Amino acid sequence: MGCARSHMMMWMLLLGVGAAVFGEEPAVPADGAASTDGIEAPLAEVAPQVRGAIIPITGVISDVTTESIERRVEQAIDQGASVVVFELDTPGGQVSSALDICSYLKNRTQIKTIAWINSDAYSAGSMIAVACDESVMSRASTLGDSGVIMGLPTGPQAVPEDLKAKAESPVLEQFRDSARLHGYDRLLCEAMVRSDLEVWWIENITTGEREFVDRATKSERLGDAKDKSGKGILGLDLSLGKDREPEWKLVETYLDPVSKTEVKVEQPVVTETELLTMSQSRAQAFGFSKGIVSNEAELRAWYQLSAPLIRIEFSWSEVFVGWLTSMPVRGFLLVLVFLGAYVEFNTPGVGVPGLVALICLAIFLGAPYLPGLANVWEIVILLIGVMLLGVEIFVIPGFGVAGISGLVLILVGLLATFMPEEPGRTFPLYWPQWRTGLAGLKAGVITLACALTSSIVGMVLLSKYLPQMPYFRHIVPENPTPSAVMPEDPYRGLARVGDVGICESGLRPAGKARFGSMLVDVVSEGDFLEDGTEVEVVERYGNRVVVRRTTT
Repeated sequence: MGCARSHMMMWMLLLGVGAAVFGEEPAVPADGAASTDGIEAPLAEVAPQVRGAIIPITGVISDVTTESIERRVEQAIDQGASVVVFELDTPGGQVSSALDICSYLKNRTQIKTIAWINSDAYSAGSMIAVACDESVMSRASTLGDSGVIMGLPTGPQAVPEDLKAKAESPVLEQFRDSARLHGYDRLLCEAMVRSDLEVWWIENITTGEREFVDRATKSERLGDAKDKSGKGILGLDLSLGKDREPEWKLVETYLDPVSKTEVKVEQPVVTETELLTMSQSRAQAFGFSKGIVSNEAELRAWYQLSAPLIRIEFSWSEVFVGWLTSMPVRGFLLVLVFLGAYVEFNTPGVGVPGLVALICLAIFLGAPYLPGLANVWEIVILLIGVMLLGVEIFVIPGFGVAGISGLVLILVGLLATFMPEEPGRTFPLYWPQWRTGLAGLKAGVITLACALTSSIVGMVLLSKYLPQMPYFRHIVPENPTPSAVMPEDPYRGLARVGDVGICESGLRPAGKARFGSMLVDVVSEGDFLEDGTEVEVVERYGNRVVVRRTTT
């Protein structure tokens, strides 16, 4: 029995070892790594075989982008996606829209949000990227440069000191909150917004711990800021002694995840005259990017997502609104408004040209209202200008204060529809202070100038050639000839200047004279003429015939 029991226990032990060695392995090893195109990938935090969706964010970020992202995220959730990847390629956009997007993403805790920077995420795009749970970047991509810039007539300039706190506070707080939630370095996040920060990268010689610090902390850790008293700039005793070495040093190199080579670190990593902007390699070294992902196949492999991924693009209506708010389309709409108004004012009644002008004006004002480029105040200012101009044309004779004021308000209203809302705006009329506002004003001036020039050329062509075209002859009638507007001659070609007739009655000074077989009402130049006097026509104004006595 003892021998049998011993053999049984030995077999059970061998079976247990075999099960441990040859049994089924987990889908993702506990300390393993996934490989994507030769690039070592750390363990993904997403569970294997989950449903994923890709939501592209491209172009300038506006209120249309905010509403589109909310719609597409909800659609992804309805389709069973638990991981939402935002494919970012944007130069930035409106601060208010980006803040709304970040708040929305952080509140959607039932999904994992991933920023896939392919290929650029500047300004508002960077804010959205760090608001996601984590980020990956393509092989050639950039992240950062989220400074708040003022737009002035002389070009973009830094925000003045008295306005800097108001302008930067909401953006800085959003970055700080993202750093706290997702483990990013707070100093580096602030360096994307503030250009007055100097950031150094240091490493603990003993533990290998790396840290980003400002100049003062760097000097304290490295012991290179002692004054004559042997104390650092913070008043701390930094004396190291003869046999004591500093525990920290500057980081010299980091591993480039693309080239697999050691790259030399330029210190400081952020100077006081720049905003933090990172390539894909620096972003991964600084902890903002989890890895290099260049296509959807690599993305699925990196996060163990089930294929195919759900790709949710902008809807046709969102694309259409973006098309309507583009410079060429808005310029064309303005040309139609001006030409339609011109034709309507030069033709009797109310017709098709006036209706076309009104429809184009409604589209011109309504399209930018949807993405937040126009406010109700701009529309009110424009309508007041049109009313003042109408009063000047139809009520007040001449052209004075009402007409000039109307034209100015129309011009201001049209230009204002190109400029987005700005933080802290309290009055309808304002001069843009931020980069997006200046860009909108510049686009408005160019569009309006081109539209006015094209309209003037079109008006000249309409007045010259349009009446000759068969279809448009009824819209713009041809200018009448003098013979067409001349009243019918009641004397059938008689009693013209130079014709001679005989008085049939005395002229006192009016009376009748016979020219051939026709009796004509005539008037003398002032003389009284007797019956039978021969007279000659000297003037003719329609039915009025002036005569005088003939001379022999």
